[in-house]
Amino acid sequence: MAMADMIRRLAMLAVTGVLLLVSAGGMALASGQPLLAYGYSMVGDKAHVRVMMKFDQAVEPRWSLMRQPHRLVMDLPETRFRFADGATTPAGFVSAVRYGDLGEGRARVILAFEGPFKVERFETTNNADDGSWQLIADIAAATPAEFDAALAAQPALSLPARSTAKEDRLAANQDHRDRKFTVVIDPGHGGIDGGAQGLHGTQEKTITLAFGLELRKKLQETGRFNVVMTRDSDQFLRLDERVQIGRQSEADLFISIHADTIRYHYIRGATVYTLSEKASDDIAADVAESENLSDSIAGIELPEESTEVADILMDLVRRETQTFSVRFARTLVGELSEQVELIKNPHRYAGFRVLTAQDMPSVLVEIGYLSNSKDEKLMRDPAWREKAAQSIVSAVTLFAKARGGEGG
Repeated sequence: MAMADMIRRLAMLAVTGVLLLVSAGGMALASGQPLLAYGYSMVGDKAHVRVMMKFDQAVEPRWSLMRQPHRLVMDLPETRFRFADGATTPAGFVSAVRYGDLGEGRARVILAFEGPFKVERFETTNNADDGSWQLIADIAAATPAEFDAALAAQPALSLPARSTAKEDRLAANQDHRDRKFTVVIDPGHGGIDGGAQGLHGTQEKTITLAFGLELRKKLQETGRFNVVMTRDSDQFLRLDERVQIGRQSEADLFISIHADTIRYHYIRGATVYTLSEKASDDIAADVAESENLSDSIAGIELPEESTEVADILMDLVRRETQTFSVRFARTLVGELSEQVELIKNPHRYAGFRVLTAQDMPSVLVEIGYLSNSKDEKLMRDPAWREKAAQSIVSAVTLFAKARGGEGG
């Protein structure tokens, strides 16, 4: 216990959860109501693209450029998106369109391009006939030098303090801790980050939230656990925020829920991952790489941690916390195997950023793979989710007993 306390104190001092979002604080609407975005359209070719969308209120979206891939990021206040089906299908030299909630009164639309570009026009105009506002953005292909010059000319991104609302939520998690064994459930992705998409259109963020809510219900029904969710709605959270919620909740166990896609469509079944600097296999490496891009997909870029501090913390993970993570992973594999299909060699490991907490055992559970049609069908089934969640509850109960932390 002394070692665990030391790890927790060192981790909380070393990691502060840096926020790198373009602030939308000055974009609050006069009405106090969320913005409605609709009427999205996009036309163009390999040289020019025009993007248009309508709003129900006056707004001045902020835009910025990002690289790897080349992206145009449009920041909005809290927004309800009502785009028609198929409206955001890529056109011209646009390769992908993402949009959604960023949390804390912010929303974002991100256009990824096949190569460098320049913004020739970006303005909103009022339609006197119906009172709507329309954004028109004209984008043209550009040279790498032109893109780099525009990127360098952008104002430096600031690092605003974490909002009071999020601090209050984290504090509330601590206030309600009643000395029971605390489990933090982390439904992967959310908001603008939809995660993987299944063969039949199922979004990973929807499946992970549905499963996370079912798991919370099952754990709470036992009366033995204090249960905290990193998100309980369609909300975007950075990877470091998810870890910080676990730390500030003083979690005894952190379970991140995912349902990825992989290039081998014939592979199916649940997988339990733990942290390791070296991946156990190619599939584990691919899944970790995909999940670690979650922040980047949402247009968030974070500075690298101090190598010296990171090395110290990783060493502590290996010495104590990682031992408990592996122990729980093995227990979980045993319980899941009795109820659901597992991938071959179901306990795997790789360098998942969301598992880097030094003060709490952590696992990432792929409840299935959306790249497999059978898995996708099962994960959409509430009865299957209930059965799988019950297996996890059984594993958590055994783990808590072994650590002497079961309440009730």
